[in-house]
Amino acid sequence: MGDYRGLSWVLVVLVSVTCICGEDPYRFFTWNVTYGDIYPLGVKQQGILINGQFPGPAIESVTNDNLIISVYNSLDEPFLLSWNGVQQRRNSWQDGVWGTNCPIPPGQNFTYILQVKDQIGSFFYFPSLAFHKAAGGYGSIKISSRPLIPVPFPPPAGDYTILAGDWYKKNHTDLKAILDGGSDLPFPDGLLINGRASNGYTFNVDQGKTYRLRISNVGIATSINFRIQGHKMLLVEVEGTHTLQNTYSSLDIHLGQSYSVLVTADQPAQDYYIVVSTRFTSQVLTTTSTLHYSNSAGRVSGPPPGGPTIQIDWSLNQARSIRQNLTASGPRPNPQGSYHYGLVNTTRTIRLANSAPVINGKQRYAVNSVSFIPADTPLKLADYFKINGVFDLGSIPDNPTGSGGYLKTSVMAADFRAFAEVVFENSEDTLQSWHIDGHIFFVVGMDGGQWTPASRLSYNLRDTISRSTVQVYPKSWTALYMPLDNVGMWNVRSENWARQYLGQQFYLRVYSPANSWRDEYPIPKNALLCGRASGRKTRPL
Repeated sequence: MGDYRGLSWVLVVLVSVTCICGEDPYRFFTWNVTYGDIYPLGVKQQGILINGQFPGPAIESVTNDNLIISVYNSLDEPFLLSWNGVQQRRNSWQDGVWGTNCPIPPGQNFTYILQVKDQIGSFFYFPSLAFHKAAGGYGSIKISSRPLIPVPFPPPAGDYTILAGDWYKKNHTDLKAILDGGSDLPFPDGLLINGRASNGYTFNVDQGKTYRLRISNVGIATSINFRIQGHKMLLVEVEGTHTLQNTYSSLDIHLGQSYSVLVTADQPAQDYYIVVSTRFTSQVLTTTSTLHYSNSAGRVSGPPPGGPTIQIDWSLNQARSIRQNLTASGPRPNPQGSYHYGLVNTTRTIRLANSAPVINGKQRYAVNSVSFIPADTPLKLADYFKINGVFDLGSIPDNPTGSGGYLKTSVMAADFRAFAEVVFENSEDTLQSWHIDGHIFFVVGMDGGQWTPASRLSYNLRDTISRSTVQVYPKSWTALYMPLDNVGMWNVRSENWARQYLGQQFYLRVYSPANSWRDEYPIPKNALLCGRASGRKTRPL
């Protein structure tokens, strides 16, 4: 009997050790968010710093890592961070937008607990409230493959992040006041690369070696084109999907998008321009950084290489050329092409048309005529606590109405495990960039003119790219196939931040009646409660 008890105790210990060893790793971050003086375009501004840095600290992780990010808000106003492209599987509680989270009050702390479940790739985080994004507060997120998962290219000699985008000399509070007054923003004052203006940043390379560049457009107003003097770029990843490895001289990167390229230092030993310029703008802004060979015989020479400016067909053809590598592994060992999205029957078609109505004498932006206004309580909390009067399901239609714009806290209902066809329709003469939180989608088609059911004949149902942010060209449409496989309250928004702030967004409530932890995690014990959810209980600590 004593031997049996001893064996039982050993088995319990072994099981416990196995459970501990089998858990996915944890990475801990402690961030202090402050104001600070910055001079990105040579003019003193009030920037938002994280641990004194602009841009903020990089998050480096591996597939399935648990990220514990403790954020101290030392600003004098509420603050939230969101995670562009991180899917938050079963966990919209951590998404960090006003529809899901109460802001972190001034002088207080909140700890995000999120997992980069079944993801790889290049993303970024950003502040989501009160036009803070125009003051900085953003940084990179890198999710590497697990050691035993094959990657479809040799390990590079180095891995660089490039956070590029437009910038204003005005403080974010002044920009917000312009929008609150009913006007649109002026044209940006310049472009930044990693928080610095022209020739303010250097990337060091050794001749003959290959490097990975992870490029994100973290701006708020304009698309950009990225290129390197004298060098070609091999595209290998887009927002967590390994791509066919096509070679490009330059890449269009629209608001909110992220790309990974391989660049080989195979040119004569000297310095070369890295160039970022605006796209589809009457005035073209340009900024540069330096690609520095370690054995360089000279500084950069000649003018920076020019790039495309207003050519839409050029950009459209490039976008269509970006396709999925069907044989490469993604975050799991099985090939990316093993999910045959083109063979799945769609269960619903959602057509979304952007517009720019003037409502009550002020400039607004809308989706299917509805211009979003935030409620007094985060929608996710109102849904969880069953608080009436915060939002109505179905408050945004599935199709354009053609009517004038109106204000509403717009929430669209969706069923868990449905498979939707989503068509973005852009009748305006400006390019649109759209992001959907909590999901990836397959970009099956894009073209000029009006979308009709006959447009489906041109869809790519075999190897189109999957991603979370997509462009819609002027007077054009873009179609997606999207598995609604993540329960929660998810933000669908314009990545043009003025349009997002003035109403071009809504929330998609993906619902499962099972009410099971299998489908969605419970409310976090440390969830902040505000608005009509104040004073309620989350779960016992």
